[in-house]
Amino acid sequence: MPAVDAPTLDMSEMRAAAGQAAALLRVMSNEDRLLLLCQLSQGEHCVSELEALLDIRQPTLSQQLGVLRNEGLVTTRREGKHIHYRVSEPRVVDLLQFMYAIFCQPASHQGSRR
Repeated sequence: MPAVDAPTLDMSEMRAAAGQAAALLRVMSNEDRLLLLCQLSQGEHCVSELEALLDIRQPTLSQQLGVLRNEGLVTTRREGKHIHYRVSEPRVVDLLQFMYAIFCQPASHQGSRR
């Protein structure tokens, strides 16, 4: 049987993509940042809401939100004294949904993955 035409892999493109994926995963590998992204993937929140929802204290929260903002994963919107954050990178939401399905769904929905 002849092989199905598979796209030719360009190693320089693969290396660039691997670098982008590794950089994103490094940012997401911090527990506080991952929790922040999970919460923000559900909708926009201000700092005080995130602090209450996630039980992350203000200095740590501000530091981690700064990292996410500098990496371009979240954007902000000012409303009076409040700054609202939301996820700005659609690939992050896709990745979070995949991770949720693997790690967070009740065991009855995970099948035989364990």
